[in-house]
Amino acid sequence: MENTLISEKTDQSDKVGKTFNRKIRKVAVLGSGLMGSGIACHFANIGLEVLLLDIVPFDLKEEEKGNPAARNRIVNESLKNAIKSKFAPLYDKKFASRIKTGNFDDDFEKIGDCDWVIEVVVERLDIKKQIFEKVDQYRKAGSLVTSNTSGIPIQMMMEGRSEDFLSHFAGTHFFNPPRYMRLLEIIPTPATSQSVVDFLMHYGDRFLGKQTVLCKDTPAFIANRVGVYAMAKIFQLTSELGMTIEEVDKVTGPAIGRPKTGTFRLGDLVGHDTSVKVIQGIRENCPNDEQASAFEIPKYLEFLIENKWFGNKSKKGFYEKTKEKDEKGRPVILALNLETLEYAPSQKVDIPSLKAAKQIEELSKRIQYIFKAEDKAGELFRRSLAGLFAYVSNRIPEISDNLYAIDDAIRAGFAWEIGPFQYWDTVGLEAGLAIAEKHGEQVADWVKKMLAEGHTSFYKIEDGVKKYYDKDSKSYQAIPGAEQFIILDNYREQAPVFKNSEVILHDIGDGVLCLEFTSKMNAIGEGILRGINEAVRIAEEDGWKGLVIGNNATNFTVGANLMMIGMFAFQQEFDELNMAVDLFQQTTMRCRYSSIPVVAATQGYTFGGGCETIMHCDAAVCAAESYIGLVEVGVGLIPGGGGTKEFALRASDKFFEGDVMIPTLIEKFKTIAMASVATSAYEAFNYDYLLANKDSVVVNTQRNIGEAKKKVLELADGYVQPIKREHIRVLGQTGLAACYIAANELQLGRYASEHDIKIAKKVAYVLCGGDLTGNPTVSEQYLLDIEREAFLSLAGEQKTMERIQHMLQTNKPLRN
Repeated sequence: MENTLISEKTDQSDKVGKTFNRKIRKVAVLGSGLMGSGIACHFANIGLEVLLLDIVPFDLKEEEKGNPAARNRIVNESLKNAIKSKFAPLYDKKFASRIKTGNFDDDFEKIGDCDWVIEVVVERLDIKKQIFEKVDQYRKAGSLVTSNTSGIPIQMMMEGRSEDFLSHFAGTHFFNPPRYMRLLEIIPTPATSQSVVDFLMHYGDRFLGKQTVLCKDTPAFIANRVGVYAMAKIFQLTSELGMTIEEVDKVTGPAIGRPKTGTFRLGDLVGHDTSVKVIQGIRENCPNDEQASAFEIPKYLEFLIENKWFGNKSKKGFYEKTKEKDEKGRPVILALNLETLEYAPSQKVDIPSLKAAKQIEELSKRIQYIFKAEDKAGELFRRSLAGLFAYVSNRIPEISDNLYAIDDAIRAGFAWEIGPFQYWDTVGLEAGLAIAEKHGEQVADWVKKMLAEGHTSFYKIEDGVKKYYDKDSKSYQAIPGAEQFIILDNYREQAPVFKNSEVILHDIGDGVLCLEFTSKMNAIGEGILRGINEAVRIAEEDGWKGLVIGNNATNFTVGANLMMIGMFAFQQEFDELNMAVDLFQQTTMRCRYSSIPVVAATQGYTFGGGCETIMHCDAAVCAAESYIGLVEVGVGLIPGGGGTKEFALRASDKFFEGDVMIPTLIEKFKTIAMASVATSAYEAFNYDYLLANKDSVVVNTQRNIGEAKKKVLELADGYVQPIKREHIRVLGQTGLAACYIAANELQLGRYASEHDIKIAKKVAYVLCGGDLTGNPTVSEQYLLDIEREAFLSLAGEQKTMERIQHMLQTNKPLRN
C-alpha cells in the first residue's frame, strides 16, 4: 500500500520550529503482548516493515544463552499466538512476512532504522522510562516516538529526554483488538511539535483506518474515562433497581444502539481485573470528579476479583458457559445473581417495552420509545442517560474542548452507534436536561445557557454539512475534516433523485449519484434490483457522470432476499422464481454494460448477491473490513445472479497459450463449492472476488463512498461502454470430469454431504459451459441461461428447501 509524505509548516506553537517531514517505511513496536503483537500486525496490514521486540526470557538454560531462537522465544510465541487468535490480526496471513522479531538485549539498536517507535510494554512507569532512555539513545533524529499507555499520564514519561525526542513524542492509544477497533487516541504533551500532532491525526485516519481523536493528557483520556463511567453507572443502577444482569444486558445492547454484549457481558469480555484497575485509576487520579460515587467497586465485582473470575479470560465472570446442554443441544449458560452471589441458569428476559421496541427498525425512534417506557427498561435507560448527560457536559473542557470528540471516541472505542451528545439530541436537549435534574445530576452551566439562547441541539446539518455546537464561540461550527467523508445521513434534508421502499438515490455532488440500500439487513429484493436499474437509467439519460452503489450501514448487504426465494420455492412458483432470477442477472449485467461508470463501495458483509453485484461493477472500493463471498451453497443453491458465470469468465481470462487450465478451473470450482468467504478485502483478491486491475481497498471504512466517488470521476473521463463477451473459453466435458473428481475428494474427506455434491456438480456444469465437447467458447448469455436453469433445479430440491427454512429460522446453515 502506498504510504504518505506529510510536509506541513508549523505554527508558532511548534516549539522546535521545524517541519515534520518523513515518509513512514518502518516501524518498531516495543513489547509483544496482546496489544503489541496486534499493533505490529496492523502496521504490517498497511504495507510497512515492522520490527517487534521484547525481553529475553529470564529462564534460559546456559546452553540456550547463545541461541537466537531461544533468546527470541517470548516475542516469537507472542506473535504466533496473536496470528492464530480468534480475531485474526492480519488482513492476510502472508502479511506476517513483513514483521521481523528480536529482543531488547541484542536488537535494540535496530530501531535506528525505524521512522516510528511505539512503546507497548507493561503499564509501569519505571519500566517505560527505562525503555524510553534506550530509545533516546538509539533512535534516529526526527523519528516519531509514542506510547500506547492506557492510563499513565504522558507527561510523566518525559523526564530526562532530549529536545528532539520530546518534540516527536506523544501518546497513541490503540484499542483492543487493534485491527478491528476503530479508535486511536492521540495525546500530545506541551513539548510535542504541532506538525507531529497533525501528522499522527492524519496518518491514523488515512493509513491506519482509525477514527483519530485528539485528547488532553487527563486520566484514562476520553473513551475510557466516559465509557468506564457509563459502565460503572449501570453497575450502580442495577443494584438500586433490583434488576438481573440478563435484563440489564438486554436493555443496554442493540435495543439502544450498543453492542450485543450489553454491560455485564462486556465486562466479561474486557476482563474485570482490567476494568477495576481503570475504575480505581479514575477514582485515585480524579479526586474532584463530581460523580466519584459512581466509581465505587460494587460488592459483586469485588466477589469476582477475589475469586479470580475475571470473565472470558478465566472462563467465568458474570456468566459461565458450562459443558451441560439444554433441550435444544445448546450449552447451558449460568448467570450470577448479584444479591446471593450464586450462579443459576440464565433466564430469558421478558420486558414489554423491549418486545415492542424490537419492531421499531429506526434507532432514533427506538431510543425515544424506550426512553419514555414506564417499566424497568425505561427507568434504567432514563437514569443511566441522566448521569451520562451530566457527566459528559462537565468533561468539557477538562478532557476535550469539543463535544464531537467525546462522541467520536465512544462510538469508535466502545462500538456504540451514537455517542452521548447524540443520545441527548435524540431524546431532546430539554427532555435530557429535565431528566438529569429530576435525578439530582448536576449538568454543566454551558448547556443551560445554550438552551436559554435558543439552541436546541448539539448538532445540526446545514447544506449537507454537519456542524456541532461550540461552547466557546456559542455558535455552530463545521466538524473539522468531516468534508472528506460522504455520510449519507447528511443528505437526508435534500430531496432524493429517486426513491422506493428499498433504495434512495442521492446526488452526492460533482455529477455523481449514490444508490443507498435501505431494506432490512440490506437484503437484495425486487425493490433494490429495480432501484439499481432505475439509477443506471437516470444516470445515462440525465447526463450524470456515474453511479456509486454504497451505504453507511454496518453491512453492504447480506445477499439476496432469501425469504422471497424460499416463498417461491415452497409454493412451487417456478415461473415467478425464474423471472426473479432473470431480473437479478440482467441487473448485474446492467451494472457492467451501462454507458456510465458504476462503482461499488462495500463494508462488512458482502455476501451472495452483494458479491455478484460488485463483481459486475466497473470497480469496487472495498473497506478493508469487508467480508466477501459467494455463500449460496450454504442454502442449497448456486450463485444465480451472474456469480457462477462470472467465475467461468474470470477463469477464461486467466487461461494462456499452453496452459493446462484445469488447476485454474478447480480453484474457481472449490471457491464456490465450499462457499469460501474472504475475511478481509485484501483476502478477497486471493479468491478472485476482487481483481487487482480494477478493484481497490480503503482501510478507513468511512472513506469508502468518498473514494468510490473519486473512482467514478476518474473513469468518467473518456469512459467507453464495454461490449458483451461472446467468446469465453470453457472446458466442457474435460473440465466436468476434473471437477467431479475434486467433488468426490471433498466427499471422501467428509468436507461435503451427498446434497453438497449435487450442488457442486451444478456449479461445475455452469463453470464448464455444460456437457460440451472439443475446445468450445460460449457467450455470457449462454452461461447466464444455464446458471439460471441450475439454480431453479436446485430450488425445487427438498433438501435445499430444508436448508433455506433452517437459515430463515436460525440464521445458521444446515448441512444435510
